[in-house]
Amino acid sequence: MSPTSRRAFLGAAATLVLAGCSGTGDVLGLRRSVRIAVSWSSAELRAFHSVLDGLGPLDYPVEVVPLGDDISTAFGSRSTRRPDIVMLPQPGLVAQHLRDLESMPEDLADRGRARLWDELLVHDGTTYGLPFKTAHKSAVWYRPSVFKQVGVEPPKLWSDWLNVNRSLSQAGIRPLSLAAGDGWVLTDFLENILLGSSPSTYRALATAGRPLPSQQPEFAAALRLLGTMWSAPGTLAGGVERSLVQQFPDAIVEVFGHRRAAMVLASDFAEPVVHSFAADPSDIGLFTFPPISAGTAAPVVVGGDVMVLPRPTTDNAKDLVRRLAAPAAVDPWIATGGFLADGRTTGYSPELTRLAEQLVAPGTSLQFDLSDRLGPLGDINGLWRVLTDFLVRIGDRGSELVPDAVEHALDELEKVEG
Repeated sequence: MSPTSRRAFLGAAATLVLAGCSGTGDVLGLRRSVRIAVSWSSAELRAFHSVLDGLGPLDYPVEVVPLGDDISTAFGSRSTRRPDIVMLPQPGLVAQHLRDLESMPEDLADRGRARLWDELLVHDGTTYGLPFKTAHKSAVWYRPSVFKQVGVEPPKLWSDWLNVNRSLSQAGIRPLSLAAGDGWVLTDFLENILLGSSPSTYRALATAGRPLPSQQPEFAAALRLLGTMWSAPGTLAGGVERSLVQQFPDAIVEVFGHRRAAMVLASDFAEPVVHSFAADPSDIGLFTFPPISAGTAAPVVVGGDVMVLPRPTTDNAKDLVRRLAAPAAVDPWIATGGFLADGRTTGYSPELTRLAEQLVAPGTSLQFDLSDRLGPLGDINGLWRVLTDFLVRIGDRGSELVPDAVEHALDELEKVEG
């Protein structure tokens, strides 16, 4: 090859790379990998690899790209390094990326039109995503031994829960471990209270073109209820200081490993962490977020990871989506625990079976994670930050501080709303 033709070849190849052409691998005589961007790490990442291993021989290599909290960068500029499939942990963001996404293959489209998911994944009749992993965000894991020691039962109402906390505190047991280092844990708490106390307000905020939670009296009332629990002296294990630096697994270890708290609000995917760190494997209990008042439905907040196809897609990427969407594909992850599949109620542990059955039970007050649907207002610089500040102002300090803290939180939220 002459220098001129070599430069021409390299120039052409570079053009293909910059254009993100899927044929680059073919030009170089290599098979191009199907790249999957995920937010998972450690045990969840290993579990996903077990799912891929279970798919059997494929006609193409698969590369998993763990992006953690930077998963949104998967929709950046086009290049051959750009992912072919994104496991998006915030399905509410699908609407913001429609111009970046291919539609799902027609034979899979109905999977994205299931109850609850259709509002997020279907736009103008076209399906842009498929549920892969469902999260039940209204689960509370606890140690039955300390409940028995104090003579209390899992709460059937919100007021019962406050009484349980009071009894535990009076017995010298910290009721609650809180992973305030992960802002989404704080929003999960508030969302459950809002959905349980005013489902219509929750629904209106989730579907509003310009949501203004600071203007909703029902939102303020939910904040006051939340403040009542968090402000009770002796409630938080390690106080506010430790809560602020605890992430989700740390809070679970606080309950089941160090046994310095009685319970923790944690989704179904906490299951492997609970069992890994439980000092006594027989001392694990689970209840779900109770109704706020008698005669009302218990709230069930749902999250999940959905598969989307960035443009331009390839036949191999579509093939891999089809294989991952097969009901049995996720069996290896289900076997390790901490995984719920949309609509499926079998194959789980007894604890997750209860959660799975609640997700499909008729009449359940079921809504998708509100903070995921609020855009920037619901993220780390919005509701996460406001609730962190709210916790600092009231945590373990007494209910008399709650009214002023609620007003301050609403003022701060209004600034974010613009």
